[in-house]
Amino acid sequence: MASLALTKLKLSHFRSHKAAQLEIDARPLAIFGANGAGKTNILEAVSLFSPGRGMRRASARDMAKRPEDIGWKLSGLIEQDGRTFEVETSSEDGAARSVRIDDKAAAQTALGRIARVVWLIPSMDRLWIEGADGRRRFLDRMSMSFFPDHSDLSLEFEKAMRERNRLLKAEVRDTHWYAALEAKMAKSGAGIHANRVATLERLRAAQDGAETAFPSADLELVQSEGGMPETVADLEEALSESRFRDMAAGRALVGPHRSDLYGVFAAKGVPAKDCSTGEQKALLISLILANARALKADVGAPPIVLLDEVAAHLDANRRAALYDEICALGAQAWMTGTGPELFTELGDRAQHIEVKDADGSSRLVAS
Repeated sequence: MASLALTKLKLSHFRSHKAAQLEIDARPLAIFGANGAGKTNILEAVSLFSPGRGMRRASARDMAKRPEDIGWKLSGLIEQDGRTFEVETSSEDGAARSVRIDDKAAAQTALGRIARVVWLIPSMDRLWIEGADGRRRFLDRMSMSFFPDHSDLSLEFEKAMRERNRLLKAEVRDTHWYAALEAKMAKSGAGIHANRVATLERLRAAQDGAETAFPSADLELVQSEGGMPETVADLEEALSESRFRDMAAGRALVGPHRSDLYGVFAAKGVPAKDCSTGEQKALLISLILANARALKADVGAPPIVLLDEVAAHLDANRRAALYDEICALGAQAWMTGTGPELFTELGDRAQHIEVKDADGSSRLVAS
């Protein structure tokens, strides 16, 4: 069976870690320590071995250790199906992070072809009851795990839409300028929509018939007024026809940026937004596991899974069920919790690491 694991991780002046290094195998990791010790910072570092701004969506400057603020560097070895990649990502003086793969400069999107990384963090607990922006990001993150070019499409669409919005607000009437931007928006926007639809199909398939202790979610991509034309030609036509309406609004009212993810607790037929806090959390865990199962079916190997403080919200039976599913998947899961007792059910199936605060800097201790 194919595998994926980060087997070496080195942090330099990253968040609370002045200098830290881990050499590990492909088993799950149970990372524990007091609040504020620096556990989540390790998971954030791992998330940066995939494209984007990481699981906290922080700026490069915000990731630098204080008070030094001299920039930061992360390096690691990614083992992918018998191949080893040396990966380094860093930032100096708050500049956008750079990436090197096997000592050659690379685009961030290249990371998505080497390592698939998915995560669940506490800030996502309110996913179903807050704005559509967060749900789109959640879906796009899953889409990126299947389609590494999804982030490129998103950047292209956002750039063209921003330029078009500037024209709208300035009430520019030149149709040639609009036509050129709308052609770019239509091409990238239709690609974004197709990737999202394909992602939901993969998640549905991964949930159907799965042996899991976590509830299935019925997912649907819904659109605001005006809908989402599915083909490039139809989206380009819709944008053209919507110019005067968009000019009045000062922004584009048609496109993938108007979509929303609607979820239902399948067994109960209750919308996710109306479920209890515990049920909403269980649905999120279920979707992350479904994402991992679908990726394993799609590319042959499960992704690296990051679960921050997930065990604290589960009873012993649910914790054991979660750990069993992760081990059955063969996923290298990085999990955090405040104490070792939260990982008792894992036993020697996992590597155990304690994080301690030592004079304002985090220190890692193998347990």
